[in-house]
Amino acid sequence: MAEVIIVKNEDEAGEIYARCVADLIKAKPDCVLGLATGSSPLAGYRHLAQLIKDEGIDVSGVRGFALDEYAGLDPNHPESYRSVITRTVVEPLGLNPDQVHVPNGNLDTIREAGHEYDEAIAAAGGVDLQILGIGTDGHIGFNEPGSSLASGTRIKTLTEQTRIDNARFFDGDIDQVPTHCITQGIGTIMKARHLVLMAFGDGKAEAVGETVEGGVSALCPASALQLHPHATVIVDEAAASRLRNKDYYRWAYAHKPAWQGI
Repeated sequence: MAEVIIVKNEDEAGEIYARCVADLIKAKPDCVLGLATGSSPLAGYRHLAQLIKDEGIDVSGVRGFALDEYAGLDPNHPESYRSVITRTVVEPLGLNPDQVHVPNGNLDTIREAGHEYDEAIAAAGGVDLQILGIGTDGHIGFNEPGSSLASGTRIKTLTEQTRIDNARFFDGDIDQVPTHCITQGIGTIMKARHLVLMAFGDGKAEAVGETVEGGVSALCPASALQLHPHATVIVDEAAASRLRNKDYYRWAYAHKPAWQGI
């Protein structure tokens, strides 16, 4: 069972994530961060950038691996995940761009790109802390419902709902949203030593409920987190609204020894 932390808002969630990552970097200056795009991680990245500045944290050795990338989208396109990660993570945190990796969505080489990406993560020593968002259908990364819980990095076909959800990044035009992507698989994600999933708002409540308290099933790919030895789910009141065990989660977090962190 994942640890569930219920917070007031995204800023409080971002502060918790940022403190955890800042302490990790201090303890392991060459740590490997798993990076996600989307709106959920943004407060975390913002607060982490501030901590790095305020505490003078050396991030020159930090390495990173993004979860996914659109297939066939020019890496220089403003909504490619290479561009988004550069804009929201690499530049604000002051990371070395040569040490931050994104899956290669080039259609000419994509057949081998997934295997090569998993090999690169393994060669780096594995991901120390992976941040995750969650889709309204329970997907993490681009692992849509029905994805194998043992899958590695591979090509996936996006659902129409995901394309509709992401059209807001493409001038509201679903025809501009690619149909395929390359994504870390559930099996790849589960190899990270610590998973931190953040979700906010009523629209994520059903997916959060299935992830934390439902059965482990490929129909809700994020439910695989129940099998991880160190998974943390940080949600606001709205996203937590369908959790049956809310009172216990609040009690457990309020009485957690301070030295444990998350």
